[in-house]
Amino acid sequence: MCKKFFLAVILTFIISASSFAGSLWDDNSNLFADARPGRVGDIITVLVSEQTDAKDEATMDVSKTTNNNINNGVNGTGILNFVRGLVFSTTNSAAGDGSVERKHHATATLACLVTEVLPNGNLVIEGTRDVRTSSEVLQLQLVGVIRPQDVNGENQIRSDLIANAEIAVKGKGIISRTQKVGVITQILQTVF
Repeated sequence: MCKKFFLAVILTFIISASSFAGSLWDDNSNLFADARPGRVGDIITVLVSEQTDAKDEATMDVSKTTNNNINNGVNGTGILNFVRGLVFSTTNSAAGDGSVERKHHATATLACLVTEVLPNGNLVIEGTRDVRTSSEVLQLQLVGVIRPQDVNGENQIRSDLIANAEIAVKGKGIISRTQKVGVITQILQTVF
């Protein structure tokens, strides 16, 4: 009987010691709800689908006429009596049309990190992706604020649901250099 008692005490000690060591069960998990991002360092997949179409048109018509007359038959007085009367007439007119049309399309999938949790529970996210081709580097940058409830069950959010979104696509390489305006052209555009 002493052996059974001693064995029961040891078994109880082993079981209680293992329960303090750590549990395989995560107390913060929920079996019935999707895990939503909510902490700094969480990763969210952003489905970027942006399209802008802008068209600007302008028309300008300006005209100005000035007539200055001095009587043709009257000579000047005093020292200027040799000056005959003059007639000035000027007409200026200008007309112009201008049109600019821009279309931009960006489609990508970008993993972003939560960098800040705002007091109201909204999340500030930020992400960057570099895509390298043979001699060109395209960089996609995204910064914005999201609501955790807008993130779907697959931990994704559409870019049109991001508040204060700043989405930039930058290029570096041969193609970008050839599209850049030269220094002399920039100076001439500034002067004229």
